[in-house]
Amino acid sequence: MNREIKLSAMNCHHRFYTLESFFANAKANGYSCVELWTGPQHFYMDYHGYETIAKLKDLEHRYGIKIIGICPEQTNPKPNNMAVRDSDMQLQVEHYFKNAIDAAVEIKANQVVVTSGWAFLDEPREDAYQRSVKMLQKISEYAEQKGMLLAIEALQRNESVLVNSVEELQHLLKEVQRDALKVCLDTGAMAMAGNTIQQYFDVFHDDIIHAHFVDVKADTTHLAWGDGERNMKEDLQVFIQNEYHGVLSVECVNSQYFENPSVADEQSIQQYQKYMKELYV
Repeated sequence: MNREIKLSAMNCHHRFYTLESFFANAKANGYSCVELWTGPQHFYMDYHGYETIAKLKDLEHRYGIKIIGICPEQTNPKPNNMAVRDSDMQLQVEHYFKNAIDAAVEIKANQVVVTSGWAFLDEPREDAYQRSVKMLQKISEYAEQKGMLLAIEALQRNESVLVNSVEELQHLLKEVQRDALKVCLDTGAMAMAGNTIQQYFDVFHDDIIHAHFVDVKADTTHLAWGDGERNMKEDLQVFIQNEYHGVLSVECVNSQYFENPSVADEQSIQQYQKYMKELYV
């Protein structure tokens, strides 16, 4: 059996609290690592540059918590759209993701999460899709030069019409064809597409380097574990059986968690600890 898979907290639902509060709560709840969502209230980054990494290193040092990944803002209505149409905006998006890669290198993160971006619904899907391919090629080439990996996740149909399923993600990776572009398995998008964790591993194998590991209930995704209908123990077992070597990040984004985000984090890690003990007996 491979090493125990780590669970990582994310700061998305801590958006009404300081970044230091997030680190303090992660430490108190027993997390050893976090994935940094680059919401501007926590860590400002745009196409010009980004905040000093010293701020992040200080938090890592004081709380004994490692930042294992960078998750840039990139879904609608954020301006950092991988499939953006305007030529001037394309340059800005390219610089934005290059800055994300540079920040990840400085903080010694494992990966930067990316997506296909999104299309206007009143334009041909294929036009936006090809823009996404070209941008991902540029960003992936830069990541390879910097020694950083990208992990692309599928999006839900209400977020983008470009890449939602395992099959569509596989097709995109074949079109981009760059070694630095790997896969992030998002259990929320996965469930909405009718796919399974095993289907992802059957297609992508070791190219799955990261996961957004969340509970799901009907058409509501990105829930804290215990608030949905997925079986965490069974899900963990599939990751273990496939010798997954990445980290599982609990990406809670629902507004129901904004007031007491630490409670959601505690709920998820308690379930994780319980089932990991059972699985690693």
